[in-house]
Amino acid sequence: MKIICVDDEQLVLGLTVSLCRELPQITAVEGFTKAGDALSYLEEDTADIAILDINMPDMDGITLAAKIKEMHPDTAILFLTGYAQYAVDAFQIHASGYLLKPVSRERLAAEVAYALSGRRQQKPPVHIEAQTFGEFDLLVDGRPVAFPRARAKELLAYLVDRRGSSITRANAFAVLWGDILYDRPMQKQLDVVIRSLRTTLKEYGIDEIFEMQSGMMRICPEKLDCDLYRFLDGDIDAVNAYRGEYMSSYSWASVTEAYADRIKHM
Repeated sequence: MKIICVDDEQLVLGLTVSLCRELPQITAVEGFTKAGDALSYLEEDTADIAILDINMPDMDGITLAAKIKEMHPDTAILFLTGYAQYAVDAFQIHASGYLLKPVSRERLAAEVAYALSGRRQQKPPVHIEAQTFGEFDLLVDGRPVAFPRARAKELLAYLVDRRGSSITRANAFAVLWGDILYDRPMQKQLDVVIRSLRTTLKEYGIDEIFEMQSGMMRICPEKLDCDLYRFLDGDIDAVNAYRGEYMSSYSWASVTEAYADRIKHM
């Protein structure tokens, strides 16, 4: 794998090139202090990753990245800059990563690994997929499932988080409503949520992922693909895909998020 580095500051460029050369998966590194020189190089050669400064005098890194993508669409872009305010612009051109100076070897290695993971051959599509990194979504043949009730979606998310372990109705209620009294009217509210979840899954033809017996409910983890499950199994693509956010909408997800953070940094 080949990397090019572009930074108008010679000392920063030298450090970045040096760090890249320490990465075991990288076979060649080229450094440039001028964007034009990097483009001239890429007219004759290719690069798997381009690590670009953003604030440069002859051509800013955002413009340079766009030109590189025109020449070599498969080149992954990593931005290395001292200015956090450029992040939005960076990701509008589908950058693979955004690093703030000064960068550590560990952080650089993680971003390079993540960028390279996107170049691997894509895995066959899955029928049922639970996406938990960032916001939670359930997809069927790549299409997001629309849940008429937000609490029905949250209940499914919690069951996915439990990874096949059964929960009681009282447990489900506490997750969805917090400290509200679990009285008869609220039991009926929970019935509505459960019924809505089951109806939605049936409409999408995937009701087999949900089981409920004697008031206990669970999902069947073997019947769906889930980024969290692959992460916990040590799948390198899933590990690289985890960016520190897990089911961001749900406060109860912070426990698993903290656990994933520990695994990521072991």
